[in-house]
Amino acid sequence: MSLAGRELILGVTGSIAAYKAVYLLRELTQLGAGVTVCLTEHAGEFVGPLTFRTLSGRPVLTDLFDPQSADAVEHVALAERAHAVLVAPATANLLAKAAHGIADDFLTTLLLAARSPVLMVPAMDGGMWEHPAVVANVATLRARGVTVLEPDAGALASGLSGKGRFPEPDAIVEALRRLLAPVRDFAGERLLITAGPTREPIDPVRYISNRSSGKMGYGLAAAALRRGAQVTLIAGPTQITPPPGAVFVPVQTAEEMREAVLQHLSSATVVIKAAAVADYRAKHPSAAKIKGKRDLTLELTPNPDILAEVAGRRTGAFVVGFAAETHDVAANARAKLEAKGIDLLVANDVSQRGIGFDADENEVLLLDRWGGTRALPRMPKSAVADAILSHTLAVRAAAATRKAVR
Repeated sequence: MSLAGRELILGVTGSIAAYKAVYLLRELTQLGAGVTVCLTEHAGEFVGPLTFRTLSGRPVLTDLFDPQSADAVEHVALAERAHAVLVAPATANLLAKAAHGIADDFLTTLLLAARSPVLMVPAMDGGMWEHPAVVANVATLRARGVTVLEPDAGALASGLSGKGRFPEPDAIVEALRRLLAPVRDFAGERLLITAGPTREPIDPVRYISNRSSGKMGYGLAAAALRRGAQVTLIAGPTQITPPPGAVFVPVQTAEEMREAVLQHLSSATVVIKAAAVADYRAKHPSAAKIKGKRDLTLELTPNPDILAEVAGRRTGAFVVGFAAETHDVAANARAKLEAKGIDLLVANDVSQRGIGFDADENEVLLLDRWGGTRALPRMPKSAVADAILSHTLAVRAAAATRKAVR
């Protein structure tokens, strides 16, 4: 795919990988894109503006308040003209500013003004990519619809080895192409997605819950929106910002989630129950805080089985469920699939470190009611979300074909 006629903004931040942005810029311009480069102050310490100006044939933006620059006060108009904003390399500092809406230079101000797709290409050293703060900031950006590439693993500038290397220009260009020409295979579909945990009160300050972060469900919602779907996201308490464009319905308890799901079920063409609904609730929650340190016996009662009820009440919707298992994953998942009467089940082994609950990666097994099985290797949850959506369409189409043949 040529990039001719595409207007791009290339933001370059203060990483040792800034010199690689020169090669990326050359490739973008050779593909026909018009590229305006925006350098942060520290990026200019690694590669000077003249290099970028020579390759792009355009002035390089550096200072938001430079009175000599005709573009100094045009960050909003510049952002509106761009077909995409590419930040490469993106440091941990830039990711933090973008996640929290800080605008203290030209690039971060431009990111707030941008309405076009944003692609960030992290590069950092010494285990920074795995730091909880960076992980949280990346999750926030992805939930907002920003595409954040995974850095490569290998030798780093410090001499250490790990994940944080700047990807090859070809990989970045391919990601940019996908962003500029997104798949719209869910256009016309209406997805009902649940996410996160539920909280079942014991008293006004205590509750029963689980470790679900909601990242998988929110990732599915963001991916479905990018692919053209109308999305209703019903979510228990999480720390994630709902993706723009989704109808967002916040809930607390399993009963509240059930009511919201049934309210929106009739209009859905696909239902994805990614929420981790608490199996039990206190039968008699206390209206006042329970005092004292003493043995406490709670009488629990089962929560409604929302997934089974959805499967029984649907009128043509394709239903996808989730199963968090700790052993015999395939056997337990197949049994749940059959017991619930759903079309597709996504199972994962939450006993494995680094995947499942509260992680940014997942490794899942997809089982359908026609006997099909597909294993997805460990990958970012954003990639898992797209794979689940693609598999949903494929399984549904195959089922429709079988029905037509009969």
